[in-house]
Parts: sequence; structure tokens; C-alpha cells
Amino acid sequence: MTYLSRTWTWSQFDDRIGRVASALAAAGVGRGDVVGFLDKNHPACTEVMLACSRLGAALAIFNWRSAGDELDYAINDSCATLLVVGTELMPTIESIRDSLSGVGTVVEVTPEGGDEDPYETWLQQYEPSGRRDEVRPDDPALVMYSSGTTGRPKGVVLSQANLVTHTRAGFDGFGFEEGSINLVAMPQFHVGGTSYSLVGLRGGVPSVMLREPDGPSLIGAIMGGATHAFLVPAVAQAIMQAGEPAVGVFSKLHLFCYGAAPMPLPLLEACMQAWPNTDFMQVYGLTEVSGVATRLMPDAHRDPEHPERLVSAGTPMTGVEVRIVDPATQEVLPDDTPGEVWLRTPQLMLGYLGKPEATAEVITEDGWLRTGDVGRVVDGFLFVEDRIKDMIVTGGENVYSPEVERVIAEHPAVLEMAVIGVPDDKWGETVKAVVALKPGETTTAEDIIAHCRQRLAHYKCPTSIDIVEALPRNPTGK
Repeated sequence: MTYLSRTWTWSQFDDRIGRVASALAAAGVGRGDVVGFLDKNHPACTEVMLACSRLGAALAIFNWRSAGDELDYAINDSCATLLVVGTELMPTIESIRDSLSGVGTVVEVTPEGGDEDPYETWLQQYEPSGRRDEVRPDDPALVMYSSGTTGRPKGVVLSQANLVTHTRAGFDGFGFEEGSINLVAMPQFHVGGTSYSLVGLRGGVPSVMLREPDGPSLIGAIMGGATHAFLVPAVAQAIMQAGEPAVGVFSKLHLFCYGAAPMPLPLLEACMQAWPNTDFMQVYGLTEVSGVATRLMPDAHRDPEHPERLVSAGTPMTGVEVRIVDPATQEVLPDDTPGEVWLRTPQLMLGYLGKPEATAEVITEDGWLRTGDVGRVVDGFLFVEDRIKDMIVTGGENVYSPEVERVIAEHPAVLEMAVIGVPDDKWGETVKAVVALKPGETTTAEDIIAHCRQRLAHYKCPTSIDIVEALPRNPTGK
């Protein structure tokens, strides 16, 4: 593992994980407990996650882009008793510390490490420890917060067995070989970033982890020998717009894996033409299934007999079942008929943390997950065409309208509002709000956007607002 200026061997990494496990145990963390992590990408996140697994505890990874109120809710909801927090995020945690009643210990971690790093000092006090005998495969291992249509995030609880199953199935098809180097660039607070990093570790492939996936860091990592990468389409768009030398550098990749948002066909075709020796893989999935459910494999990307499959989500991974269901009747639909995508797999989450009713709404009694996505299956290939869920995907980030509407509603001048996604060349979609004001009140779009930015992560905030006299309604008044 290489991160910034530091590199660890497999033996050193294992030793560190064992020391973190001992440090956690000394702090009172045991089976069934939750530890929280808040920082940009950092190997400490992986260390703490694997250390928790040795104890039968779970790691909750929080979105470092979240505002204080959002973090306050998520941390308390997770019941985390110990937090590992990046230096940059310490002021945010300090601002809400009094409300984090369940958190007993906060460990600061710096990007550079070294003798002045509190995290390093903390773990080096202890000898390594191994996996405890009482730990079971169905013990919770990871809690990932995924926004819900209620406007509040839900903690998706993934078990050790979920992650192991996903990692084993996901490893096949990546084409790792002697000399491969895995580029871990996507945020670890997303299941895509975390699960992809585990796939590389499972294969014994050296990893290069970036703190953030900015252009210079990506180019530097690939120039340094990285061969495999998972990135969102927005990154591909930025690289293609940058032109040379960035486009030429990316042609060195052996595998370009993309997902988290649809890749526009013209962009995909341009990338494939610019990087003729690079394999492409598209992945489709959800946090609730530990990451990936279906994949469009490299050979399908360059199949001259079926160019239409370039816009598909591919075929199911090993152990994943897909069916298309009429959401009204719950009848299974025939091939090439649009309906709701249902998934069944050993990768399926244990449930939403502390929310059995919400879990029952999406998981059937016989173990099928209602994804909320509209799709169809043709000759075994899944085509995802729309979303039932009220979700906006902007640059690979999921934004739910009710969450944004809840914040806009707090503005004193706003009477009612509707939040929608609108097409955006760079991000795929961006957030737009239509707002009606209270009688006699005045405000500006800029003021409402500023109001949102004080309370929401930046990517969730509207980029444009239309102020109207009244919102249009259908005959029923909705």
C-alpha cells in the first residue's frame, strides 16, 4: 500500500491492523460495537475496518463532505463509541462534540503520519492481536450511510460474509496479474470506493491510494505505474476535456472500471477510441448489495455484433440473481419488458441500522431487494433505464430531493418548493429548485443557495433556482 510519501509491505500492513485491533479493544470496543471514521481517503480507514472485523465490531464511514448537522445525525444514529477523525475535520467534530453523547474517544489522524500523528502514537502503544474466536460471518462489519427518500440518511449494515462474498465474486474479471497496481481513488465513504479497495487487497495486488481523485494526483499515480482504476464518468469527462497529455497518460491503464452514474454513450465511445489498448468495465449496484451486482465486461464493450450493449449494465456477478417485476402487481415480467429491478444475492445487507420497517419495505420475505430502479433484461443483459426512487445522481453522488427540500423549507421566505435533477454536461445531473415565496416576502436565488450551503454538503445544494408565483399542480392537488 502506497499513500502520499509512505509505503507499507503486506507484513507491515497486517502488523498495523493487529495493533489497531488491540488499541480498539483497550478502548472497550468489542463484538457488536461500532467505530466511526471521518476523513478523506486514508489507509487508516482500511486498517480500522479490518481491525474492527477481528473484534466482531463494525466500522461506520462518514461522508467528510457533510455539514455539521448531517454528521451529528449520522454519528449519533450509528451509536459509534469511538471516532477516528482526520485533522482537517477536527474543527467540525469539535463544533458538535457536546451532542455526541455516545462517543467516548476521538483519535486524530494526520495525512502525513509520523511521530507527531496521534493515530500513530495510539496504535504503536499496543502489540498486534488476531481474530477473536467468537467472531462470526454474520457479524456486522461495515455501516455505510445512504440517503433515503425520507430526507435522512440510513445506515446500511453489511456483514463480514457480505463483504467476503462480494470481494471474491468481484475479483474475477479484473485481470489482475503480476505487475498490476490497483489505483484506489474513489471516496471510501462510498461503498464503491471501499469495496473496490478490498477487491485489490483480496488479490494480493499492490495499491496506490489517493487522498482525493484530482487530475494531477490521478495522472501522477498512472505515470507511477497504476494499471487498474475505478472512477466515475465525471472523471473521464474531465480527462477528455483536458486533452493531451492527460488523455495519453490514461491510455496506460490496463483496466478502466466505471460506475456510480451512467456513462453517456458519446463519452464512452470517445474514451474507447482514445484508449484502444485499455479494457473497459462498467459496474452497476447499490450500497445495499455491498457494491456491484452486474458488470458489463471488457469483451462486451468491444463486441461488434452487439453495440447496443454498450448502454447496458451488463450481466449478473456470480451469486447474483436479477428479475424484473411489475411494481404494482409484483409479477415477474418477461424479457425486454420494463419494470422494477429486483436483486437477490448473498451480498445483500443485513438491513438498515435501527430501522426494521424501512428494511422490510425494500427486502421481500424471500430475500429479494427492491432497488427502485426501472430496467429490462435482454438476452441476460440488464438495461437500467430510469429510477423510481426520487434520486438525483450528480458526479456519482446520490442526492434525494426530499432532503434538499427539507433544508430549503427552513428558509424564512420560502412557502413551498420542488427539487429536481436537470441534465449537466459535466456532472450528468445537477440539482435545481423551483421555489414559491410566502406572500410579502422577498429573497434571491443566491440567498437560498447560500442558505443550503450552510446546512448541506456542497454537491447536494441547488446550482440554480427558479422563483415562481406558485408551483404547478396536477388535478389532485399534488
